[in-house]
Amino acid sequence: MSTADAIPTIGLEVHLHLKTRTKLFCGCEVEYEARPNSRVCPVCLGMPGVLPVMNQKAVELAVRMALALECTIPELAKWDRKHYYYPDLPKNYQISEYDQPLGIGGSLEIPAVRPVWAEGGMKRVGIIRVHLEEDAGKLMHAEKGGNYSVVDLNRAGTPLLEVVSEPDLASAEEARAYAEALRQLAVYLGVGDCNMQLGQMRFEPNVSLRIGTDGQGRPRYTPISEIKNLNSFRSVERAVAFEIARHREEYEADPTGYTLERLGKETRGWRDDEGISFLQRSKEEAHDYRYFPEPDLAPFVPDRAWVEAIRASVPELPEKRRRRFIEAYGLPEYDAGVLTADRCVADFYEDVARRAKDPKAVSNWMMQDVMRVLNERKIGIGELEMTAAGLAELIGLVKKGSINRSTGAEVFQKMLATGQSAPEIVAEENLAQVGDAGEIEAMVEKVLAANSRTVEDYRGGKKAALGRLIGETMKASGGKADPQVVREILIRKLGE
Repeated sequence: MSTADAIPTIGLEVHLHLKTRTKLFCGCEVEYEARPNSRVCPVCLGMPGVLPVMNQKAVELAVRMALALECTIPELAKWDRKHYYYPDLPKNYQISEYDQPLGIGGSLEIPAVRPVWAEGGMKRVGIIRVHLEEDAGKLMHAEKGGNYSVVDLNRAGTPLLEVVSEPDLASAEEARAYAEALRQLAVYLGVGDCNMQLGQMRFEPNVSLRIGTDGQGRPRYTPISEIKNLNSFRSVERAVAFEIARHREEYEADPTGYTLERLGKETRGWRDDEGISFLQRSKEEAHDYRYFPEPDLAPFVPDRAWVEAIRASVPELPEKRRRRFIEAYGLPEYDAGVLTADRCVADFYEDVARRAKDPKAVSNWMMQDVMRVLNERKIGIGELEMTAAGLAELIGLVKKGSINRSTGAEVFQKMLATGQSAPEIVAEENLAQVGDAGEIEAMVEKVLAANSRTVEDYRGGKKAALGRLIGETMKASGGKADPQVVREILIRKLGE
C-alpha cells in the first residue's frame, strides 16, 4: 500500500536550562566547566531527610518564557514526583509538573518555507504546555571496548524548562525551523543561553504518519516514535527526515500491523555518525511514572500583579521586530532577519540608526562590515571594539562626503585596531576626500593621457573600460577622490 498521501505529524518536546546562578531546589551553583561532582550537596544528591526550596528566579524565567509563547498562567500550579529509574538522578524520582503546569496553551510563529526569509510566509505552531522540572546528571560511557560508565552529578537539579508543542509540524524542515525559533526566543528573553554543546538545550521529536481514517472516519496513525536527546538543529532535521522515511517503509511493508492502535508508542535513540535511529524501549504512559503531588513543596500560586509585571518586561519579540524593521526602516526581508536574529545586534543597529538618522545606510554597514567581523572573530556584538556612537560618527563622515565609502571601510578597520575615533584617524592619516572638481579634473586628464589604449576601447564601444579608468583615477588620488565626481568628469571628457 502506498503512503504517497500520508501526512507527517510531528510534535517537539524541547528542554532548556534556565539562566540561573543556582539549581532549582538547592543553593549549589550552576557551573558547566566545574570539576565533576564538585557542585553537589545533600539536596541534589537525594540524601534522606533533606528538603527542597524552590528557586524563585527559575520560576520567574519560566513564566517569562510562557508569557512570550502566549500561554495562560493558571491560578495554581503544583509540583509532582515522577517516579522512574534515573541512573544519574540519585533519589530515583524527578520533581516535575504533571497535570497542573505553570503554562498552558499558546503558540509560536515559525517561517513556513525555507530558506527562512525567502517568501515571508509564517506558520503558527500550537504549544500544549510549558513546565518546570529538575535535570538529571550526566552519564559518560566508555569508548568502544569498555564496559563501564561514569557519572557527573553537577547537572543534577539544574532548572530545566520543557516546552511541548502540538503535533502541528509536517516536515523535517519545519521541525528544524521550530527548534531554531524557540532557541532564538529563549536567548532573546534572557531565559537561557541554550548552548547545545554544553547540553543546555535538547530536542525530542515525536514522529508519526497520518494514514487516512478508520471505518468510523477517525484518523489513523503509524506508531508514534519519540527520538531522545538530540542536541543540534542538524540532528533534529536529519532524525525527523529518517523517521518519516522509516515510517513510510514500515507501513508499506505491513499496512495492517504497523499502526498506532496495534503497536503503541516507542522511544528511539539517534546515531548521528550513521544517520539512523534505533529502538530503545516501548514508550511509557503517564501511569508508568506513578505521579503524585510533591509533599515537600507547596503549590505555586502566582500573584497576578507579579505575573503582569513580568509580562510588561517582555521585550519586543523577534518576529514582530523583524516586521517593524521592514516596514519602518524599509529594509529587505533578509537584512531584517539577520539584524533581528540576535537581540543585542538589533539593539545596536537601532542605536546607530537613531544617531546616524539613516536606517538604510546603517543596515548596509551592519551587513557588510559589522556582521563580517563578528562572524570572522566568532564574537558577539558586545565584544566589538566600537560603540554605536562611534559607528554613527563614521557613517556621518561618509554621508556628508568627508570620506568615500571605500576609505570608510578602511577607517572602520583602523577604529577596531586602534580604538581611535573616525575623525581622529581621518585627520591623522590625511584621508579626507578630494571633492574639488578642478583638482579631480587634473587627475583625470593625466589618467587619460597615460591610458590611451583604454580610452580607445571605451570610444570603440567597450563600456567596461570606463570602470578601469575610474579605478586608475582613484588609485592616482590615493583613494581619496569622490568616485561620483570622477565618473562624471570621465564621461564628459571621453565624450569630447
